Amino acid sequence: MSSPVNIPFLSFISLDRAAKTPIYLQLAQQLINAIQRGYLVAGAKMPGSRTLSELLSLHRKTVIAAYEDLHYQGWIAIEPNKGAFVMDNKTKLVERPYDALVSLANYPTKTSYSFKQSNILDNPFEESNCTYQLNDGLPDVRLTQFNQLSSLYSASLKRKSTVKKMTSKQASIYFKEQLSNYLNSSRGLHISKDNLLITRSTEMSLYIISQLIISPGDVVIVGELGLFTANMIFQSAKANLQTIPVDGHGIDMDALELKLASTKIRAVYITPHHHYPTTVTLSAKRRVKLLQLAQEHGFVIIEDDYDYDFQYEKSTIMPLASADLNGMVIYTGTFGKSLAPSFSTGFVVAPQNLIREMQKYLGLLDRHGDVNMEQVLGEMIAEGDIHRHLKKSLKVYMGRRDNCCELITKYFSDNVNFNKPSGGLALWLNWQKPISLLQLAKNCEQKGLFIPKNILYQNRKTTAMRIGFGHLTIEEMEKSLEIVAGCLNG
Repeated sequence: MSSPVNIPFLSFISLDRAAKTPIYLQLAQQLINAIQRGYLVAGAKMPGSRTLSELLSLHRKTVIAAYEDLHYQGWIAIEPNKGAFVMDNKTKLVERPYDALVSLANYPTKTSYSFKQSNILDNPFEESNCTYQLNDGLPDVRLTQFNQLSSLYSASLKRKSTVKKMTSKQASIYFKEQLSNYLNSSRGLHISKDNLLITRSTEMSLYIISQLIISPGDVVIVGELGLFTANMIFQSAKANLQTIPVDGHGIDMDALELKLASTKIRAVYITPHHHYPTTVTLSAKRRVKLLQLAQEHGFVIIEDDYDYDFQYEKSTIMPLASADLNGMVIYTGTFGKSLAPSFSTGFVVAPQNLIREMQKYLGLLDRHGDVNMEQVLGEMIAEGDIHRHLKKSLKVYMGRRDNCCELITKYFSDNVNFNKPSGGLALWLNWQKPISLLQLAKNCEQKGLFIPKNILYQNRKTTAMRIGFGHLTIEEMEKSLEIVAGCLNG
């Protein structure tokens, strides 16, 4: 039995003298918690009231009152001339409301109740400690000017005006005004702040959209190869997910028309700027056709513009939402994706009546949002900081894209084909020889390069990889592809 003097009471007892709850009750409650969690085991002797009062800087009577409360509840037994002991199953010195001492030292491994389980929502992302890692096209957080961002955030927090905005919608209104101006000038939209919903991420945006427009059994069309997280969200809403082919010009409009001839479609989900995962751009002709079909058949177009900011060519392709005159397009994207992940935010653009309903769902999921972050992002737009940061980043990403293409040609010219993407942070690599991508990934991991399963696409018709180049320096990309080449030829 451990001596009560050796038990580190100060590590699990913290008393708030300013709280309304009496100190003796706080002490009693925290000692009960310590017993439940196994810090004080059954049969252990408690320190004397004088010893504990000195240790915790309390009046002795406070400790005595706490012990009496524990004794009354049945957590400890007080034996005259011997001391106080934590109750166990064999101790029957006092009547207590427990048949056995409850111990939380080993937390339950399973619930005693049933709940819904779904493999649809199984986490598709993997992690590794390998020196080098590929992904599906993420920005490099090392390019973020953290000192500038932290100073902006800190300065905003210190303003009295920001504190006032935390209890109102003023910060959100300011950010929406700035963001609507930014989207109008950069993406050809014609919106006001009333057409915007601010969310934490594109996934949250899609979740709220699915809750409003999808009923169980509704047919939602996606690309034959598509964004897995979006598919998971639609399936969790009990949508009937159906696919149509994607070629070098985007989703196949002939296949969509054929589907419409026999099927009532509720929504079509697209990533037209750079289709995920193949990176192809939806052609102008197909964009016009898609808008016409939506108007004619009444289905919703969910346009996910996940990487619009990353464009390397002078000719800019505007979103479908910029040409939508009939309110058929719900436009979603991410603002500040070139910044650190915690400094980016999702948004939805839609007619006001839909935004009002979406706001109700957002109120349940994220009632307050991040007021200070919205204030900072709004100021970055107003001051031109976001434009300057993006301009600098694009030069770096464009260089990494060109380097990645050169390295692929160098190492795999006879084995793959690919097209240099006009934007985005990834490219689509089609393997021309029969290989097992899973085995290749396994071999690469042994050499220090991690290739997650979510960037591998292999079936009867396809053997391809989506390789992100944005997060790796030129040296890191060369080493990574050198490992792939070595494992392929080894």
